[in-house]
Amino acid sequence: MILFLLPEADYDPTEAALPWAALHDAGFDVRFATPDGRPAHADRRLTEQGFSWLSPWLMTRGGPLAAYRRMTRDPHFGAPLSYGDVDPRALTALFVPGGHAPRVRSLLDSRPAQRIAADAMSRAIPVGAVCHGVLLLARAVDPGTGRSVLHGRRTTALTSRMELTAWQLTRLRLGSYYRTYPTTVQREVTAALADPADFAPGPVLPLRDGPGRLRRGFTVQDGAYLSARWPGDCHRLAQQYLALVAATTGGPGAAGQDR
Repeated sequence: MILFLLPEADYDPTEAALPWAALHDAGFDVRFATPDGRPAHADRRLTEQGFSWLSPWLMTRGGPLAAYRRMTRDPHFGAPLSYGDVDPRALTALFVPGGHAPRVRSLLDSRPAQRIAADAMSRAIPVGAVCHGVLLLARAVDPGTGRSVLHGRRTTALTSRMELTAWQLTRLRLGSYYRTYPTTVQREVTAALADPADFAPGPVLPLRDGPGRLRRGFTVQDGAYLSARWPGDCHRLAQQYLALVAATTGGPGAAGQDR
């Protein structure tokens, strides 16, 4: 089973929908889990409400938004598992999208979700994470070492520069909307690593990728673990994660996958 861990709400639609669409369109059967087993919708400011004059830069783009609408019509999206009902040993792959609005903390602070992530990393099945989703892995403890499952691995995540820039642009109108926690994502993730140099921030000037511009995206792969920084990396992330899952499971129909 390929599982997407979602919070109760407020995740980034691009970060969830593009990897889901790549897997779904290749014939993989993707399931979802939320804190309470109820369907989880994305951050409505990104999909509907907008940001006034900043909307063209900050709202979800047309292609990813269409993928998100498709994802919400999937029967499995409408009938997710709860974190507590997930059997970690039944998973063949795990994906953790990000998001910065308040209710994304229902995923990132969840001990059951952290345990699911720790088990997936310990078994070296394909694990993908992007933006704030990397925080779940930073907080997931390997019971054998007592350290984060990211200790000794290379990763990227939302950089402090990107997080603080978005916050500065919106804080007069939206307050702490872009500051999920007092500590930035990059700082907390880096603190969980064996060496600060294991955090790869990518190019200083981030460019949005696209179906024909995958090289604009930035990802870091360490074995079966794949990470990215923000929605602008997610076309590249989706294709690389699909390739990783296909190589590991043997493709749709193998290892418990249904076409």
